[in-house]
Amino acid sequence: MIVATLAFCGIVVSLMQTLIIPLIPELPKFLHASATDASWAITATLVAGAVVTPISGRLGDMFGKRRILILSLLAMVVGSVLCALSDSLSIIVVGRTLQGLAMGAIPLGISIMRDELPPAKVGPAIATMSATMGVGGAIGIPLSALIAQTANWHILFWVAAGLGLACTLLIAFVLPESPVFTPGRFDGWGAAGLAVGLVALLVPVTKGSEWGWDSPLTIGMFVASVVVLLVWGFYQLRTTNALVDLRVSARPRVLLTNLSSIMIGFAMYGMSLIFIQLLMAPAATGYGLELTMIQAGLALAPGGIVMMLLSPVSAKLSARRGPKVTLTLGALVIAAGYVVALFLNGAVWEIIVASMVISAGLGLAFAAMPALIMGAVPITETAAANGLNSLMRAIGTSSSAAVITVVLASMSMQLGPYSLPTMDAFRVTFLLAIGAAVASAVLAACIPTGGAAPSHAPAHGTTPAAKSGVPVA
Repeated sequence: MIVATLAFCGIVVSLMQTLIIPLIPELPKFLHASATDASWAITATLVAGAVVTPISGRLGDMFGKRRILILSLLAMVVGSVLCALSDSLSIIVVGRTLQGLAMGAIPLGISIMRDELPPAKVGPAIATMSATMGVGGAIGIPLSALIAQTANWHILFWVAAGLGLACTLLIAFVLPESPVFTPGRFDGWGAAGLAVGLVALLVPVTKGSEWGWDSPLTIGMFVASVVVLLVWGFYQLRTTNALVDLRVSARPRVLLTNLSSIMIGFAMYGMSLIFIQLLMAPAATGYGLELTMIQAGLALAPGGIVMMLLSPVSAKLSARRGPKVTLTLGALVIAAGYVVALFLNGAVWEIIVASMVISAGLGLAFAAMPALIMGAVPITETAAANGLNSLMRAIGTSSSAAVITVVLASMSMQLGPYSLPTMDAFRVTFLLAIGAAVASAVLAACIPTGGAAPSHAPAHGTTPAAKSGVPVA
């Protein structure tokens, strides 16, 4: 019941990432704003999710993972209700920011599984929870498109609020509080510094193509992010009860896993951005398959099913060969999927096959990353470490959105009044995704094997990480 409850919450939270993608063309009209301003409804969720994951993880380690999970879901409910009741851009951005705060639920759920489940069930449970990140995104587009095209767009947010409330009640009545926590003072200055640094980094990454990469605002925010994060790192190394234990994060096993996660995030988001445009582009482009939004979403939905079906396979592979092998294999399968797309993209079934291969690789990789992290950190820092790993993926997806948007915009053709990407532009994005996946595989192959997590004193009689059932090789 614990696994099913947390997996359901993971799917619901992941839905928030793709909830309003079908509304993108109509958002300026709905919100009475320019396209640039309306895009903040998407950017706000992305940035909030990236910022909150390491912070909510640390709060969960300190004050109880179940308690912070409930607060995260309540934030999503409140944000959804705000969006459902308003046509104002400012209110929608606030609501979408609150929805983004729920993204910390996935690493928190993974950590709860490690604390609560018997060792033999930890690996399969983590694989299932990890798969929800892709499953939610895969089913989100067709579900949102169906609601948006058949009902008032506000219904999307009422549905989100209802699902969030259902998750909150399930967590409150089904899930016990984890006995593993790390008492201490919360590092408020560290949280504030990380939030400012990440916002200064991720906002220009996601908006740079609109502002201009050489504009003073874009350059200034990048410079500010470097300065703030350097000061933040200096402070973290010299304070007790630091938000992020950088010494643990710098260990080769953790560092290389996080770097590999950035590349996985880059490759993952490419599928969402590229395939949907290929499927929906008009046939007059010479490559477009001219599907509706609902049809295109349904074409990509099998990828989510593949991810979920592969989760037990990933767990068994990690148990036998180690999560390092699983992560390396997953990255190579992702690269193979993009190779398929590079050469086979002229029919709907070819795109479906490519997306399923990529999703298979993502299923393997997503399940392996938390297993690698949890096998290398103290059990009392599980949630914070998983939150930081989720942040690395978020940086990868944000960078992917920026780079792919620039490529598709700069290599375009005119079709009547519309400017659309050329087929060469899509080929370049496929090559970028292949490069990111191969880089992830190389980084994963360099991860040192063996060696359990540091044997910090366990809290409240809990066992150290080495005995938690998480594979460490």
